[in-house]
Amino acid sequence: MTGTITRLPDLGWMLRPLTEIPGVRHAVVVSEDGLRLGHASAESLSGPVAALSVAEAESLSAACAAMTMTGRSTTALLFGAGAGVRQLMLESDHGFVLFTHAGVGAQLGVATDLEADVGLVAQQMQLLVAKIGAHLTSLPRDQAAASS
Repeated sequence: MTGTITRLPDLGWMLRPLTEIPGVRHAVVVSEDGLRLGHASAESLSGPVAALSVAEAESLSAACAAMTMTGRSTTALLFGAGAGVRQLMLESDHGFVLFTHAGVGAQLGVATDLEADVGLVAQQMQLLVAKIGAHLTSLPRDQAAASS
């Protein structure tokens, strides 16, 4: 089985307004199947992940896709097969990670420190998606061609 994977443009520049919110460390746009579509980190960060590398963003993308699928399975179990997931949030000892639906087949993930105004971050994520969500959409990959 073969298929075509088209290289998508990096959408990280669209995330810059989110990384300018105080307390936001990183943002990533992820396809539904876990591919990194773009990422950005705030300026002048310190700590264990001062700037999100491509490899780290790809790992975060895979984790985001897994979290989204877990959320989708949970809502389907509780509310029926048609129930979608609009937003997920993780709280850790070091900060928060928020995930939201960003467009058809795409998710937006944002990591903050503990001092961030999570309500403001969630609101700005929704505004960004409303403003540029069509650009964050990730269409399914081409169907695999039938082998001869």
